[in-house]
Amino acid sequence: MFIGQTVSAQQEESILMSENDRIQPYKENPRYWQYKGKPVLLLGGSKTDHIFLLDDLKEHLDEMKEVGGNYVRNTMSQREEKELKAHKLLPDGKFDLDQWNEDYWNRFQNMLQWTCEREIFVQIEVWDRFDYSTERWDHSPWNPAKNINYTYEETGFAEKYPLHSSRDVQPFFHSIKGMEKYQKQYDLIRKHQERFVSKMLSYSLKYGHILYCMNNETSTPAKWGQYWMKFIRDKGLQEGNQVYTTDMFDDAFRAEEAVHTPVIFDDPQTYPFVDISQVNSRNFGETHWEKMQWLVEKASKYPRPINHTKIYGSGYTSFGSGGPEDGVERFWRNIIGGCASSRFHRDGSGNGLNSFAKATLKAARKLESMIKMWDVTPQMQLLSDRSENEAYVAAKPGEQYAIYFPDGGSVGLDLSEHDAVFTLKWISVGTGEWGTETTIHGGNIAAIAAPDKGGWAAAIVRK
Repeated sequence: MFIGQTVSAQQEESILMSENDRIQPYKENPRYWQYKGKPVLLLGGSKTDHIFLLDDLKEHLDEMKEVGGNYVRNTMSQREEKELKAHKLLPDGKFDLDQWNEDYWNRFQNMLQWTCEREIFVQIEVWDRFDYSTERWDHSPWNPAKNINYTYEETGFAEKYPLHSSRDVQPFFHSIKGMEKYQKQYDLIRKHQERFVSKMLSYSLKYGHILYCMNNETSTPAKWGQYWMKFIRDKGLQEGNQVYTTDMFDDAFRAEEAVHTPVIFDDPQTYPFVDISQVNSRNFGETHWEKMQWLVEKASKYPRPINHTKIYGSGYTSFGSGGPEDGVERFWRNIIGGCASSRFHRDGSGNGLNSFAKATLKAARKLESMIKMWDVTPQMQLLSDRSENEAYVAAKPGEQYAIYFPDGGSVGLDLSEHDAVFTLKWISVGTGEWGTETTIHGGNIAAIAAPDKGGWAAAIVRK
């Protein structure tokens, strides 16, 4: 039985699984995930990030599943209206951090159960710096003015945090002993933080389709996230389950110039999977590919899954999201580039589950029906007569080749060492539908020309 909700015996059986059945790095290729003993590619898009608070969640999950989506981001949101926050709202308009809002947690439980039933994988994000600064702080249950549990003087919180959260001045994210800005009075904050995370885990640890990311694009010192990763892993081990945790650093878009992100490269014990979502903003075309591949190569020193829970590409934002076509390109470059997951960011900053996203998901699953991405690797040296950002390829030379064209074009594919016959099937990225099928012969440099302008994927498989 779960806290706050009765679960049937059949539901209980559906979530209690052996350790081998839970999501974990694929034993044959640890750069990808496996579930129930079989490899799985995580692809998704949804209209919001706090997925569990949607009133039409079941319908949205079904809509996603129908087009091939199996991966959602779930932020443990602190920014919704008062009635949808985690803590109990008292009649006087203040919160009690020692009591819970059962509606919030029932919604969370439902999300876990419904995604489990549909085999839609959930990457939980525990903390988001944007929830505790600027105007959101004015309505936060953690603000001493909004709860009955502590005062500004007791905690060291300020009444206002007007600066952008990237400035990292909020004591909320420095409550861990050993951090440079830690103060003894922050222990009171941490007590309530630990209580919140424990409550979350009382639901989620019973499920085997959950991954955990500590922060949304953090610029806080790594010790903060490392504390919570250990906290979550220890709780999992107490229940006999190994869980997988990571952190998402804001400066991944800088790649070789990043200051915070490199901590993940040489520490696979602390970061058993990697999330480099921020490379999917500000970077366009060939530059996006180069920076993403630089990060992938560095993280692959100790092979493990590399996730993208946020792919920007809509809204033409000032920070560099670009438009919907940019989101589609980034999604496909990540797939061809050897990454374990790709998910469109929410509406406004990404494609969510709009028509671009749906077509891409359908097209990607069609490609997967012919070529499993865990069987191929990026092989850009096989392409010739290629212009910048014209085409990208992953291959198992002589057997399988997956080529992505962002906007039509023609390239040479080196089949000179493989005198065999291959089937080439085209897939329209713009519609998600199959295109034409042809036969090509190896033993030379084969000309591969997209059928038209727009996005195309080519699946080339040896007969």
